[in-house]
Amino acid sequence: MCRWLGYVGNPILPKSLVCDPERSLIEQSRRAGPHMSAANGDGFGLGWYGPRDGPAVFRSATPAWGDENLRELAVAIESPLFLAHVRAATGTPVQQSNCHPFRYGRWLFVHNGYVAEFQRLRRDLLLAVRPDLFANIKGSTDSEVMFHLALTFGLEGDPIGGLERMVGHIEALAAAEGVQQPLQATIGLSDGECLYAVRYASGPDVNTLYVSEHIEAVRRLHPADERFAHFGDEARVVVSEPLYALPELWHEVAPSTALVIRKGPDEERRFRPAAP
Repeated sequence: MCRWLGYVGNPILPKSLVCDPERSLIEQSRRAGPHMSAANGDGFGLGWYGPRDGPAVFRSATPAWGDENLRELAVAIESPLFLAHVRAATGTPVQQSNCHPFRYGRWLFVHNGYVAEFQRLRRDLLLAVRPDLFANIKGSTDSEVMFHLALTFGLEGDPIGGLERMVGHIEALAAAEGVQQPLQATIGLSDGECLYAVRYASGPDVNTLYVSEHIEAVRRLHPADERFAHFGDEARVVVSEPLYALPELWHEVAPSTALVIRKGPDEERRFRPAAP
C-alpha cells in the first residue's frame, strides 16, 4: 500500500515532514510497515501551493529514498499547504504519469488503496467520466480515475459530497458485476484553502489514517522538544502512518470518516457513499 501526508498551517519547508522525522515519508518509502508486504519504491510526488495561481507538482517514478532532486526541492520551497505521496504499485505500470498527486485546476488528489478487479471495471468507470475531463487523465491507475469521477460528480462545488458519490458509483458498478468489497481508500484532497481527508473501505479492513493534535497542546506536553518549534498553532498534519513516536501527537481517524481542516475549527463528519 502507498503512504501519503498532507500539511496545512504556517509556511514550512516540506523537508520538515518529508525528510526529517524518524518515521519521515522517505523513511516510510524504504521499509515495509506493520500492514505492508513491500516498500513504497514505485515512485513519489509532491504537490504544493505557493505564489503561483494553482498548485505546482513534482513527480518521479524513481524511489523517494534515492532521489536527490526531491531532497533539493524539499529545502528550496516554503508552502502553507502541501501533499506528498510514495507509491506501491497495485497492478499498473511504474511510470511518472501514474505517480500522485494528481492535479486538475486548483485541486490536488492523493490516494492509498485500490479498486478491486480494476481492469475488469475500468472501461465502465472511464465511460462515466465527464467528457471535458477525459483528456486530463494521463496515466492508467485506479486512483486517477477515482479523482476524475469525483470531479464528474461535483467535487469542485461539494468536495466531500463528490467523493461520496464517486465511492457510491464504484460500489454500485462493482455490485452489478459481482465484485465484492471493491474499494479500499484513504484520500487526501485540497483546493489550496482546505485540506480534506477520508478514511473508508467497502469491507472490514481499512487502511490507517491519523491526524495530528493541536501543536499548542503537544508543546505543553513536551516543552523542551525543539522539533515542533517552527510549527504555528494552526498547523495540522494528516498521515497514513505517524511520523513521530509520540502517541499523544496523533489521533487515529475512525473508519467511514471525512475531515475538513482549515483555519479555525476543523470539521469531522460521517462519510456516507451515495449513488450519484
